[in-house]
Amino acid sequence: MTPEFPEDSQPLLRPLGESAPRSRRVFLAAFAAALGPLSFGFVLGYSSPAIPSLRRAAPPAPRLDNDATSWFGAIVTLGAAVGGVLGGWLVDRAGRKLSLLLCTVPFVAGFAIITAAQNVWMLLGGRLLTGLACGVASLVAPVYISEIAYPEVRGLLGSCVQLMVVTGILLAYLAGWVLEWRWLAVLGSVPPTFMLLLMGCMPETPRFLLTQHKHQEAMAAMQFLWGSEQRWEEPPVGAEHQGFRLAQLRRPGVYKPFVIGVSLMVFQQLSGINAVMFYAETIFEEAKFKESSLASVIVGVIQVLFTAVAALVMDRAGRRVLLTLSGVVMVFSTSAFGTYFKLTQDGPSNSSHVHLLAPVSMEPADASVGLAWLAVGSVCLFIAGFALGWGPIPWLLMSEIFPLHVKGVATGVCVLTNWLMAFLVTKEFSSLMEVLRPYGAFWLASAFCIFSVLFTLACVPETKGKTLEQITAHFEGR
Repeated sequence: MTPEFPEDSQPLLRPLGESAPRSRRVFLAAFAAALGPLSFGFVLGYSSPAIPSLRRAAPPAPRLDNDATSWFGAIVTLGAAVGGVLGGWLVDRAGRKLSLLLCTVPFVAGFAIITAAQNVWMLLGGRLLTGLACGVASLVAPVYISEIAYPEVRGLLGSCVQLMVVTGILLAYLAGWVLEWRWLAVLGSVPPTFMLLLMGCMPETPRFLLTQHKHQEAMAAMQFLWGSEQRWEEPPVGAEHQGFRLAQLRRPGVYKPFVIGVSLMVFQQLSGINAVMFYAETIFEEAKFKESSLASVIVGVIQVLFTAVAALVMDRAGRRVLLTLSGVVMVFSTSAFGTYFKLTQDGPSNSSHVHLLAPVSMEPADASVGLAWLAVGSVCLFIAGFALGWGPIPWLLMSEIFPLHVKGVATGVCVLTNWLMAFLVTKEFSSLMEVLRPYGAFWLASAFCIFSVLFTLACVPETKGKTLEQITAHFEGR
């Protein structure tokens, strides 16, 4: 039986020899694309140091009240949801490279508006624009990197997307110590400007060029990226690039990865990670720590370190193992953090002001000091667990599991789901903590983490070491 979409059943990029690509320029191209995730990481981290100074601002500078503060953090996710839809449209029509170049415009424009803001509406407008750019970058960068990488390094390079996100968050935290909110916004425009300059020198992905039947350009791109002296085959004759149709959802090669991709994005956000990162300082203040800004930086450092560890072992350990391990760690850490809030909810003794620079071996003055260290340990363990699996892998799998002819639409839906869930969690996190109490909110997150582990074991396939076409064939049952 002839497949309906032959370009998905045979490798678009198949070496006519035994040696693997060896050029290091693929790493340079991946770095250029990953400057987009670095930029949207900075956008995510910007709110944590900026909100305290904006709440204290005196006229004529704009000042955030409680409601505006909530919107300042959450409106980014609304813009990103729209950006995910726009990115899904752009990635198939303008191409992967041009889509990345275009997303630099709202990044720079948004930070420029924030820098010049004279009122709250300008602040929110700038955040909305940077959110739009985040949505496009969060979709296109993983797709670009997965399509230029050969299987032996695709896990490493794909995980660098999340590594750059958390690096951007940490950069915003560190810069927030020495820069006030306007200069912090100026700094935020540097990574996308650098991406515009560097990405302009990189090629389009060979797979996209082949679907457009641009054989010579694809060969030149492969020579640049992989340095291969071999010839490579084109798609089979008649393998035309076709758009998405609803009828295709009946095919297992479409609906299976579609369900997996959307579910991974939902579980990633229901773990509560964006709430933790958007309101890192606020959460630590709730836990009664004096050095809440230092605590946020510590969290950022842990996230960068463990995301780097995940990137290094991704192509050896595999996606399923790391997702499962990550979920189990998050179950225990969110349960412990909820227990902290449960034990400290009553009585005046819960004002356990712990100085984070004090040595751990100090004898606690009372039981509440020990409980405060339980809180810090729980959050750090959660961040480490998330960074090992549920941080990088949903984005990596999103870029791997979809057939070429539905990749734009399918990844767009995944990104839209992720950012809408991020908006709901971020916007309603404070309300949820009021209704369920903080301990209830974190125990609920623990329950979602349990479901994420079960889902991984039951539904998520292993993709390490496989070509993108082999992954598609797996879902089709071939």
